[in-house]
Amino acid sequence: MKLYNTLTRKKMEFKPISSEVRIYSCGPTVYGNAHVGNLRAYIVSDTLKRVLQHLSYKVRHVMNVTDVGHLVGDGSLGEDKLKQAARSEHKSAKQVAEEYERLFLIDMKKLNIERPSVIARATAHIPQILVLIDKLDALGYLYKLNTGIYFDTSKFKGYGELAGMSFEQLNDSLIAGARVERPSGTRNITDFAVWRFSPKEEKEMVWESRYGRGFPGWHIECSAISMEYLGNHFDIHTGGVDHIMIHHQNEIAQSESATGEKFVNFWVHNEFLKVNGRKMSKSLHNIYTLEDLGKSGISPEGYKYFVLSGHYRSIMNLTTESLQNAEKTLNGIYNFIERVSAAGTEGRIDKALEKEVNTARDRFFSWMENDMNTPEALSSMHALISAVNRRASSSRLSDKDSALIINAMVEMDSVLGLSFEKHAAIKSIAPAAMKLINEREDARAQKDFKKADRLRNELAESFGIIVEDGKDGPVWRRAT
Repeated sequence: MKLYNTLTRKKMEFKPISSEVRIYSCGPTVYGNAHVGNLRAYIVSDTLKRVLQHLSYKVRHVMNVTDVGHLVGDGSLGEDKLKQAARSEHKSAKQVAEEYERLFLIDMKKLNIERPSVIARATAHIPQILVLIDKLDALGYLYKLNTGIYFDTSKFKGYGELAGMSFEQLNDSLIAGARVERPSGTRNITDFAVWRFSPKEEKEMVWESRYGRGFPGWHIECSAISMEYLGNHFDIHTGGVDHIMIHHQNEIAQSESATGEKFVNFWVHNEFLKVNGRKMSKSLHNIYTLEDLGKSGISPEGYKYFVLSGHYRSIMNLTTESLQNAEKTLNGIYNFIERVSAAGTEGRIDKALEKEVNTARDRFFSWMENDMNTPEALSSMHALISAVNRRASSSRLSDKDSALIINAMVEMDSVLGLSFEKHAAIKSIAPAAMKLINEREDARAQKDFKKADRLRNELAESFGIIVEDGKDGPVWRRAT
């Protein structure tokens, strides 16, 4: 598989560190409902995980939940977003965090996003965060102000590399763009708090430490949590492009400073989602949730199809028309699956059709393995749908033709997550089983009959699939 790596600014062949691919995704800050722009990042990370699983990798996926430490200004000044929401809703910060985490997980389920292997709340990892801060302090990277403990970014060689800038260039850029609020006394505009002090009267979201009573900074949470579950050096870190300049750069600085090891091999970032050509913002009143889209007749699957119709590294523009087109197209795919699975009379597989199906499926996965090029992959799938529709209009499909087509569609959906199988009247077999059937056919074509026999036995033992070779080629069925 090839992936674009933000760190190197080029597409690279992905090679895992070990047999298990380890992925970390920046999770939600649970102070309010996730909007559809936020959710794009989780669709992208889920698609990446699904492609890797299709390639037979075991994947360990960790996502944090920021329930403390993310300030309103996104820099090092201002109030914690959870505290602000708690005051506004007349609830405790814990109640706010738990409610919006619950709603976020419901949205994930609606979008058929696989649950990460580990979902880790920041508040449950204060001991790990303090251990990491202690390491950085012992190594001389931290200094104290009256507002908290800060990381001196000038001491980390390579600060700014993720953004493609030198330390000086990144600082100048952030000053010019006013991207970071600078607390009084900080040495560099890029310096950030790893621990912030709380006033004496503060009762909630406060912990005792040798530095003083307070709470962790946002950036330190992701480093501590990711290394706790994935180790000091892991394969892939995902997130939005808005995190490149500050949050992810800070993760690299504090992680590599503490361990002396490379933090992450591949940084995978998705682009922004605009609304009618404008940035999403509360001031423009153009922030929408899945519930908002539902009121306009757009299903979660329809929104997901819209996201997949654009490349993850491209800015997408959400409009009423684009959403309606996505919903209409997806319903057309569902109707196709329903028609094909309901059609079919007893007969043999059409060899020409089988070739078209296999070619379309191979092209689909070739594009998915090429930096998750979902637009081209979907184009390959639609080419198959068109070819089947042309063929079905001139001759009836056999039951074996229908099964072949449905299995190909469901296998493609194993990386899309659009619930194709729910619309199939005939039960498909697992994508992993279909993969073995195709591998067996390749082995027979190369006259590697020993391998073909081994794969036939594996299909029977692992999936209950019986493969019989006839004069018109192999036919598979479920064991009774």
